[in-house]
Amino acid sequence: MSDLVARTGRLQQRCIPFRYRSSNEADDVKFGKVVEVLMINSTSGPGLLFPKGGWENDETVEEAAVREAIEEAGVRGDLMDFIGFYHFKSKTHQDEFSPEGLCKAAMFALFVKEELNSWPEQSTRTRNWLTIPKALQSCRHEWMKDALENGFCKWLAQNK
Repeated sequence: MSDLVARTGRLQQRCIPFRYRSSNEADDVKFGKVVEVLMINSTSGPGLLFPKGGWENDETVEEAAVREAIEEAGVRGDLMDFIGFYHFKSKTHQDEFSPEGLCKAAMFALFVKEELNSWPEQSTRTRNWLTIPKALQSCRHEWMKDALENGFCKWLAQNK
C-alpha cells in the first residue's frame, strides 16, 4: 500500500484529468487522437465525479488539485491551466453561515502522465476513462457538465 494519506480540507477545488489516446474510429482520423477524461465514482450515490477536495493552509490551490488527483484517482501529471470557478450546493457544507451549502470550486486541467497501481482511496474509488461525450452523460451534477463542456472543452480547443 502507498504511504500517501488522504487529508481533509476547508475549501473546494477540482481537476479534470485528461489524456490522449490513438483513435481507431473513422470519425477521428483527421485528428489522429481522442481526448479522454478521468472520472471517479461517488462514494455517496450514483454518477461520476472529477477528483476534488479542499486545500490546506500549507499548500496552494494548484498543489491541492494535484494532491487530490493522486489521493482520489491515483494519477499523476502536469497541472495545465485554471479553467474557471464553478458554484454548486453541498449538503455537507450546510451550516449557520451558509444554510444552502453554497460552495465555489476552482477547476483545473490536469494532463495525466502516470496511473498509480496503489493510491490512498483505491478501496472506495474506481477510475473511469471516458470520451467527452460519454463523460457529459455520466456527470453526477449539472455544474460539472458545464465545467466540462463550457470550461474544459473551450480550453482544450484553444490549446490544441
